[in-house]
Amino acid sequence: MDFSCLYCGGSRLYHLRNCPKVYSLIKKKAFNEKAKQDYFGESPNVFIGRYGYPKVNVGFLSNNTVPKDIDKPKLWSKENYQIPKIVDLRSSLVNSKFKVNIKSFDDKFTQMTQEISQAKKPVDVEVHLNKKPTFNINFNQDITPYGPSVNLEKAKITENPKIPRQVDKVVSDTDLKAVGAIDYLYKKGYDEHFLTKLISVGNLGIEKNRKLVPTRWSITAIDDTVGKKLISQIKDYNNYDFVAHFGGYLGNYYLILFFSDVWSYELFENYIGNPKTARVEETATDFESYKGRKTYASNTVGGYYATRLSILEYLKNKKRQASVLALRFITNDYYMPLGVWVVRQAVRHCLQSKPLIFSDKDLMMKYAKVFLKKKYNLDADFWLKKSKLIKENKTQKKLTNF
Repeated sequence: MDFSCLYCGGSRLYHLRNCPKVYSLIKKKAFNEKAKQDYFGESPNVFIGRYGYPKVNVGFLSNNTVPKDIDKPKLWSKENYQIPKIVDLRSSLVNSKFKVNIKSFDDKFTQMTQEISQAKKPVDVEVHLNKKPTFNINFNQDITPYGPSVNLEKAKITENPKIPRQVDKVVSDTDLKAVGAIDYLYKKGYDEHFLTKLISVGNLGIEKNRKLVPTRWSITAIDDTVGKKLISQIKDYNNYDFVAHFGGYLGNYYLILFFSDVWSYELFENYIGNPKTARVEETATDFESYKGRKTYASNTVGGYYATRLSILEYLKNKKRQASVLALRFITNDYYMPLGVWVVRQAVRHCLQSKPLIFSDKDLMMKYAKVFLKKKYNLDADFWLKKSKLIKENKTQKKLTNF
């Protein structure tokens, strides 16, 4: 779902006082006083743009001082970081960019970004920009914020990057498909954040197929690839109970209903504004049956795959499968877009809440109606009557009926 601010073109999920452009006016003076054209620093991550594809802007995010928590979304969530703290952290990162074709791996700067993306820890770098950066912050509903973008003149890595053995193994294997490499590393404990930066710079896959992948696309590619693998695994498990969870993070709340059935999944995304006077201003939905989807989830886009991944991890841990209806409620407390990682972490927060277990579907749906009426004064039938998942569960014949 796309939310556009009439004032600045960014997310309109915030009040004017919290608008990114208003924020930038406040932070600009402090940033500009400290900014340097040439510096020694650290780079924790990379960024691949999508405009001009197949010739795209590539850059590594860096600065002369980089806090240890600057690129750790799971830590932000665990420690309950709020929006101002996250934005303060990320706004200091300079995107030292250069333009290159997606298949050009002989470029020195591209090779640098590959090394940075493979490293488990931020890499020491020396950076020379074509001009001194001035404050700017880039917000996007899919990508974690970062500071100004400045063209790169010269750069070099000033240490030996600490690349884990398992990462080096799959990067060096040019006969291993990207899907296999992702599955291997995920099972070894590398999360979606690390895998995204790894695949975005063309580190994985059969040699002739390797290419740079815009960060925005890489995020969804990892969520989808890992999700599909988990789906194939949970389909071997027994059905889960009728279970409901509610919770969230940074103004993104979820009511997730697990139906005791084979795998299927549906997401409704809803912008409701002020929670105390909630009303559904916009809604979007996508669905997949047991057989899966053949097309991109164009209504809920990246949020669809991010939500699904966190749900599937939960089911994998429970060793169960279920038919899952997820209702996302976006409030005006989410006043700056911070990226799709917020979705994953909001769902994980939700699924860490105390589960409510019901003896049958009707009781769970009755609970959902009462809960949403009490919580937001919203009528759950708005979604339940539209739900393809519920309709399919009512009409399909069960194996247990025979």
